[in-house]
Amino acid sequence: MSRHVTEKVEQLVAPILEKDGFELVEVEYKKEGQNWFLRIFMDHEDKPIDLDDCSRISEQVSDILDREDPIPGAYILEVSSPGAERPLKKQTDFERAIGKNVHVSTYEPIEGKKAFEGLLELVETDHISVNDNGHVIQIPRSKIAKARLAIVF
Repeated sequence: MSRHVTEKVEQLVAPILEKDGFELVEVEYKKEGQNWFLRIFMDHEDKPIDLDDCSRISEQVSDILDREDPIPGAYILEVSSPGAERPLKKQTDFERAIGKNVHVSTYEPIEGKKAFEGLLELVETDHISVNDNGHVIQIPRSKIAKARLAIVF
């Protein structure tokens, strides 16, 4: 059910964000404790997301969700930036991350490991290449469980 909800919300919300120059990064719908949360993560190519952006978009999203009512029952709506460790999901996310540090976890081990962190060197349709401490590892896209930007301290 949550996948159906996120897909429907994505269809409703993406045009609102795009109209204001924002990109829909991710929609998350999950239960935490007694409450359901609908989280909308957005980004902007030219500027950081601020509280005014989140508030304005939240009002617009809330209006369309009230009208279309794609979610049965009560939920808490949160609209925010994906943060510094932005998830990488779409092809364009990966392409923009070339030359940046990433963290990738896989469904199954590759060369004995399921977690990789390093410089994203190459993005192809079927795999990515991560330089993990001087060792370049090719990770098939089909085996990526999660990928995100990584902060290096």
